[in-house]
Amino acid sequence: MFESPSGSNTACSNGPDTSANVHVFSPDSPEIERMLLFRDWLRRNEADRALYERAKRELAQKEWEYVQHYADAKSDVVEQIIARARA
Repeated sequence: MFESPSGSNTACSNGPDTSANVHVFSPDSPEIERMLLFRDWLRRNEADRALYERAKRELAQKEWEYVQHYADAKSDVVEQIIARARA
């Protein structure tokens, strides 16, 4: 488990059949609202959903020493999408 820049605690599990990242927040964390906004926007907006999928697939082709480096690499796309969701 490690603490991310947003202040959440993240547990990563990589096995032969599954991989998972679990984010844990305190109840008053502003990151909860951001993540729910992002999720809900992607559910409604096909263009941004496709953009996010493309970004993730391109980044998934690379080798990452740490999963956080992958998360950091997609942060520009995530922030662009969140900005549109807030507009």
